[in-house]
Amino acid sequence: MAERTYQADVVIAGAGLAGIVTAYELLDHGKSVVLLDKDVPEKLGGLAKESFGGVHMIDTPLQRRSGIRDSPELAWKDWQECAHFGPGDRWPRAWARLYCERSAAYIWDFLAQKRVTFLPIVNWVERGLFRPLNTVPRWHVTWGTGWEIVTRVLAALDAHPSRGKLQIHFGHEVNAIEMTGGRAVAFSGRTMSDGAPYTARGEQLVVASGGICGGDLSKVRANWYAPWGEAPRVLLNGAHDYGDGLLHDRVQALGGNLTHMDKQWHYPAGIHKPGGRRPDDGISLVPPRSALWMNANGERIGPTPLVSYTDTRFLVEQICKEPGQYSWQVLNRKIALKELGVSGCDYMTAFRHKKKLLLARQLLFGNRELVDRLVAECPDDVVVAGSLPELVDRMNERSLHGCKVDLAAVEHHVREYDDQIDRGPAYYNDDQLRRITVYMSYRGDKVRTCNFQKILDPKAMPLMAIREFILSRKSLGGIQTDLEGRVLRPDGSPLDGLRAVGECAGFGGGGIHGLGSLEGTFLGGCVLTGRVTAQAIAGKTLRAPSNEGAHR
Repeated sequence: MAERTYQADVVIAGAGLAGIVTAYELLDHGKSVVLLDKDVPEKLGGLAKESFGGVHMIDTPLQRRSGIRDSPELAWKDWQECAHFGPGDRWPRAWARLYCERSAAYIWDFLAQKRVTFLPIVNWVERGLFRPLNTVPRWHVTWGTGWEIVTRVLAALDAHPSRGKLQIHFGHEVNAIEMTGGRAVAFSGRTMSDGAPYTARGEQLVVASGGICGGDLSKVRANWYAPWGEAPRVLLNGAHDYGDGLLHDRVQALGGNLTHMDKQWHYPAGIHKPGGRRPDDGISLVPPRSALWMNANGERIGPTPLVSYTDTRFLVEQICKEPGQYSWQVLNRKIALKELGVSGCDYMTAFRHKKKLLLARQLLFGNRELVDRLVAECPDDVVVAGSLPELVDRMNERSLHGCKVDLAAVEHHVREYDDQIDRGPAYYNDDQLRRITVYMSYRGDKVRTCNFQKILDPKAMPLMAIREFILSRKSLGGIQTDLEGRVLRPDGSPLDGLRAVGECAGFGGGGIHGLGSLEGTFLGGCVLTGRVTAQAIAGKTLRAPSNEGAHR
């Protein structure tokens, strides 16, 4: 079978958000580009296209219009508090500092120029639990979800004056990187349709292949964070099918440095995806704040109650310590209608299709479509009942690993919680209720939070319980890069001709987030690394970010 050959100034392996942003920026600088992707044309944009579309940005016009006083200095302080960088994390620190200093210019301005718009209220996630994380709201929710971001960037790419310099080849698996004289000169592999070999040559090669959290999860388990013990027996997959780490391995074999591979971003509230392509496919819920989070035996997880929007990494860590390493959230339909969401575009139809009247109706009366779909399509994980004994019976029909939900325990926790609500806010000693009190003071949260809703309220029935598993989503570590996106060897020297962007680069430096994420930094990191790397290829010099705090 004859080998196909392609040639351009730059060849990019991977057409997710990082890859297409890199391509756009390269066209802006007059470069010819070959963009290779293993998937089909309909999946152009990768996992970003399926995301909810929240973007972490600092000191934006939307924040200023909302009276939110933010600054790169404050953001950098919060980032370090979340990351817990180690003494050798030079490049993760540098990229994180760059993100804090340049998100408005590199991310907001880029998306605004592509006509991406955001909801008028900036959302406040990852506030912190025992210490502040996001001191102020920074999570900008895209009107149209991640689907809109990808669609707008692709439209701009197609309309680019230099579009003729771009070739996109789908169904092309990249499985090798060719070297000549110590320099990376070509990607090679096979086509998915007929297995034909191909080679794509360029003056610069850019790896944009995503992380290791898709595939068959073997790499996730092999790199599981050791202090958490063994990975859960049931671990759901919320990442891209082709996030298999193949090119991580190829880069490492050539001498590139992989760092922080055990730093991964998982979500605590995954359920099985209806009609999933893989048996462990999952979707990530936005957990209701007013639900009681219990372990597999029906004990409320504590002593500090688990509450969403606080510290996702902490929530995951605690559930991994519990019996069975999965959890239940106990609530009622009223809470579900007001607070339950899905972190993705498929179920959030008002956001996805930009239906303002539908969104307004859902905010006023609850998202009936979403709740009814989850009940109908996810019966193994979402159960409904008219009483606590009936609910617990149905929970036990779905119990795993020898665990058994105890009715007495569930009833004790539910009635104790409801009794505190009856006493009134002046007497709240329950930390979950105190946190809800704080949430209600910010308008962005008040509209999506029940007003101290009792679980056993007869007017809020039926009761619901949601069985939730840890869901693997993003790699926080990856291929180490400098501030030009160049792949680095363990000694810090660049591997000539090879660069990396997006998740495969740990969203910059091989680990821009450190231990945790302030949320919304994934989409933002794809845009930032893509633009900065493309500009470096084009010879544009980047002023390094401030060194303040760089070696703390």
